[in-house]
Amino acid sequence: MEDVLDVYTRPYDPRFPVICLDETSKQLLRDTRPGQPPAPGRPGRVDYEYEREGVVNLFLCCEPLRGQRWVEVTAQRTRRDWAQQIQQLVDVRYPDAERLVLVLDNRHVHTPGALYDAFPPGEAKRLAEKLELHDTPKHGSWLNIAEIELSVLSRQCLDRRVPDRATLVREVAAWQQRRNATARPVDWRFTTADARIKLKRLYPLLQE
Repeated sequence: MEDVLDVYTRPYDPRFPVICLDETSKQLLRDTRPGQPPAPGRPGRVDYEYEREGVVNLFLCCEPLRGQRWVEVTAQRTRRDWAQQIQQLVDVRYPDAERLVLVLDNRHVHTPGALYDAFPPGEAKRLAEKLELHDTPKHGSWLNIAEIELSVLSRQCLDRRVPDRATLVREVAAWQQRRNATARPVDWRFTTADARIKLKRLYPLLQE
């Protein structure tokens, strides 16, 4: 926990950008009957029946100190999918950075080994050397700012039926563009000193 909190105190440095990454799934649901739009004195109506159209995954990366985020919809979230996200961060989003300071939860796929599963050894090593990984602790995923962004995305964009992947990609892109244009840098206030007071019960007791 303190490791992640210390990362959030670092000043902005484009050579070593702090990036938070998280993912979530979204079930695609298609209405079986067209809904009725709202009318004066009557709310809109949606039939309770629907058809399942599968499940997709959303990767969300954000750079808190710049107030920017990116979302990509994928068919699944395997080790290879995660590795491809890392390659995109290194080569497309931050080609001039010396190293990416990456905050993410401790899922088993979030390891340099996933890079070797997805790419030839030379490419995997190149990507791994560009990363400085910081895992959130067990039951501590709330420390990942990307999880907060996913909560915003869920409330503002995903909290309804979405019929297909193309619609989801289009609407997520619109949300991303709007939020990047208006959002400010994240001002993270919870520090290591706060944790040692408010979460004292989580620290081991030393017997003298």
